[in-house]
Amino acid sequence: MYRRQIEVLGENNQLLLAQKKVLIVGCGGLGNIIATTLGCIGLEKIYLVDYDEIEIHNIHRQFQFTKDDVGKKKADVLAERIGRCGTEVEVIHGYFDENMDLSVDIVFDATDNFEVRKKIDLFSKKRNIPWIYASVEEWHGQVGVFKTTSFEIFATKEHNVKGQLPPMVNLIGSLSSMLGLKTLIDQQDEILYYIDFRENLEIKKFKF
Repeated sequence: MYRRQIEVLGENNQLLLAQKKVLIVGCGGLGNIIATTLGCIGLEKIYLVDYDEIEIHNIHRQFQFTKDDVGKKKADVLAERIGRCGTEVEVIHGYFDENMDLSVDIVFDATDNFEVRKKIDLFSKKRNIPWIYASVEEWHGQVGVFKTTSFEIFATKEHNVKGQLPPMVNLIGSLSSMLGLKTLIDQQDEILYYIDFRENLEIKKFKF
């Protein structure tokens, strides 16, 4: 199944992925992309955490959902849609808690919530595992890898999220998945990318 991927990563890295468990916090726009792109790379297990139900205004950017899904739990529908390659998917309904008793190798932030990101950082630091930060609004996006650096140093205040464009959500979600993949096979250092698509595509890179 993974022949074309193995051509890039090699057999040893594919075997490594088969032992990895990942946690995705949030099943909205970013969560849709991250879960879908990771669902078929050969992971052992994916945990999905979300409390929310699908609403009509979600459909345009949360592409695994349809109008017929309105009112259903996001995590349940997403779990069903990403299961085509056989990776085990477990749904956790409710809010993310930094004290959750889960053993995973990496955490993906697919939220738009500053306080939850702080909890993800605490969860990851307690377990000495990396996490992938992602945010998107209007023509901008940020995505990065946190390992030992504290999220408190990076972000000090919360602000209201603005509008979102489906292609930007897809772009940032895909970058998040790519950084996560490289992290899982030990080929990625801590880094932050800032993407600006207001005019020409501009990408700024920061190292912690």
